[in-house]
Amino acid sequence: MLALLLLALAAPTPVPLPGGAPGIGFDDLTFAPPLGRLLVPAGRTGDLDLVDPETLHADPISGFSNAPKHEGGHDFGVTSADMGGDLVFATDRTSRELVVVDPRSRRIAARAPLGAEPDYVRFVPPASVWVTEPEAERIEIFSLGSRGATPVRAGAIRVPGGPESLVVDAAAGRAYANLWHGATVAIDLAHGRVVERWPSGCDKPRGLALDRAARLLLVGCAEGRVSAIDARTGRLLASVAAPEGIDIVAFDPSRRHLYAPGGRAERFATFGVGRDGKLEPLRSEPAPRGAHCVATDGRGHAFVCDPTGGRLWRYDDPR
Repeated sequence: MLALLLLALAAPTPVPLPGGAPGIGFDDLTFAPPLGRLLVPAGRTGDLDLVDPETLHADPISGFSNAPKHEGGHDFGVTSADMGGDLVFATDRTSRELVVVDPRSRRIAARAPLGAEPDYVRFVPPASVWVTEPEAERIEIFSLGSRGATPVRAGAIRVPGGPESLVVDAAAGRAYANLWHGATVAIDLAHGRVVERWPSGCDKPRGLALDRAARLLLVGCAEGRVSAIDARTGRLLASVAAPEGIDIVAFDPSRRHLYAPGGRAERFATFGVGRDGKLEPLRSEPAPRGAHCVATDGRGHAFVCDPTGGRLWRYDDPR
């Protein structure tokens, strides 16, 4: 059994972003292992930032919609990104476009119009990109051609009551998303339809992470809980208290730690995740006000967004 750790931890390290000082609303935050960089959609700035988790240097990729400096940026500009193959796929919420980025040349390679306002974008192997569109209650699907070619719309998946968040398990042939109230759904990748609906252990499920080795879905609840679901059976395995105001969560498989910032509580919580789905609180640390996104590089660092400061905070996580 994991014991509660009462450790004196070092203060988190601030990570400045280009043009971030007036504030960045933030939304999605991910780590791209092939690049060894965080993908930071920086909304208002008009940039997608590539951040080195060790040096904390940020390389901006411009060309997205921007906005006046006094606005925070949660609802416009580039708000989500993911990597597939050697390309990065991002969504521009203002222009309602799926944007293909070459991260090495730091240039935009292609753009495709979206049918509704986007939320999350995720690459689905071998050659598809899925974009969640909650206002339309659907996931829009795009197929990919040759490098630099414009993605082609290939259909859509209806997700009534959602979708919120999106994780893909290509090996299992499934994707998973939350509904806005009470449930998490499984989507069949081959047939493009919702095939299961399970209780999430939340009133307001928001964040979603996947433990691929143990086939666990880890759910963050806005009201202040985290849950674990068996992704094979849909059985709710655990649900424990967490900081209020959780949105995005992240899982480090090497440490088996779940990271959950609660923006309303201004706390950043770390949980141990057992292979049986047991969740054990490990640490609770101060977090920026409004913090609602987190990513991990899997090497002992967790990055939490600071919307007011327009930067990230890096937390060091000992094993």
